[in-house]
Amino acid sequence: MKAMSSSDFGKFVMGIAKDAKRAKPFEPTVHYDPDGDCIEFLTKPDSFYAERIDDLVTVYYSHETNEVIGSLIKGVSEFCENIVKRCPGFAIEIRDGRVHLAHLFLAQLWTCPNKDDQIMSAVYEKLIADAESAQAEVEMSPA
Repeated sequence: MKAMSSSDFGKFVMGIAKDAKRAKPFEPTVHYDPDGDCIEFLTKPDSFYAERIDDLVTVYYSHETNEVIGSLIKGVSEFCENIVKRCPGFAIEIRDGRVHLAHLFLAQLWTCPNKDDQIMSAVYEKLIADAESAQAEVEMSPA
């Protein structure tokens, strides 16, 4: 393999930068992992740190801004089964295996024992707003 000249290397790097500018902007993502029975939701491409806030949700906070930028929801199938038993009307929110993330967050907020915790409520309200804004929904039917 032949070494690149400084000029060629500069052109190569500038080409990568131009390609990056043409790349599509980040869009919020949501993904269900059936093996882990979890849903990951990201609203920004920032690096993040995670904090578990209850038995269902781990929240992702941006390293740059400390704002909520996503979450990991664990034990989704069991949560949905339990919430339908406790609140049968919730079953209409799951259509053909698809569920809106905002509905999961709202159901947890309604039923969690710490709902009087103002910080937790604020985090859930932010996750609900972000999920609604992104129209985030996920397919949970078995593959």
